[in-house]
Amino acid sequence: MGTSPTREEPLGRSGGRAEPAIPNDNAAHASLPARPRDRVLRAACVAVPPLWTALGVRQAAGTLRHYLRGTGRPYRVDARALLAVPAVREDVARRLAEWRRAARALGEPGAYAADSGWRGVLITRRAREGGSTDWWLALRGVQYRISGTVRVHEDGSVVSDYRFQVHKSWNFDRGESEFGIPFTPFARLHETGLAREFTVVGEVDGLVDAPGDAPGDAEGPRESRPRGGLLVDTPAREG
Repeated sequence: MGTSPTREEPLGRSGGRAEPAIPNDNAAHASLPARPRDRVLRAACVAVPPLWTALGVRQAAGTLRHYLRGTGRPYRVDARALLAVPAVREDVARRLAEWRRAARALGEPGAYAADSGWRGVLITRRAREGGSTDWWLALRGVQYRISGTVRVHEDGSVVSDYRFQVHKSWNFDRGESEFGIPFTPFARLHETGLAREFTVVGEVDGLVDAPGDAPGDAEGPRESRPRGGLLVDTPAREG
């Protein structure tokens, strides 16, 4: 089987963003003076991660604890576990289906580069909606990217080898709220230097999408291998 002709952009790239980071309007870190009420709020927040850990909400406990520690270092999450959340898995499956359709439309066997660009997906707290309470508390929404190679074989079958990456600019957006709870007091913890915003990262490589006969039917990730080289804090260290 030959390789594909040169293309201007990978399959599936249209509509995806080149960069994952999403800016906010919060003040810079430690740019505001801390008030007594800010210190009281931080003290109250410190008690939350141990409670969440005891309740089994470990992803959320880890991200909040990292915020309060204030290092600002990247924080690695388990990308494979996040990919198992139905809302995320279904969104990724739609992208993979787009790759297959685009590759078949080229009309000849070959190996084609594919890249979704960075896409956003929301995570609800309700399992019946494809969500997860733990991941909702931990991230609420996340940017992801899949990239790899789509191979169209002589018999018309299509197999994609791909990498799944995760990115989240973790913060409390000033002026927003959830269930009537304003985020501004929590954003002030960053602005006063009592906590610090950070970037969530994660990736899993060596994933394979090999559909069966039914449209949209895929075996899903069959194997993976971790990729190293990024110095980040991990959930294990976060305790």
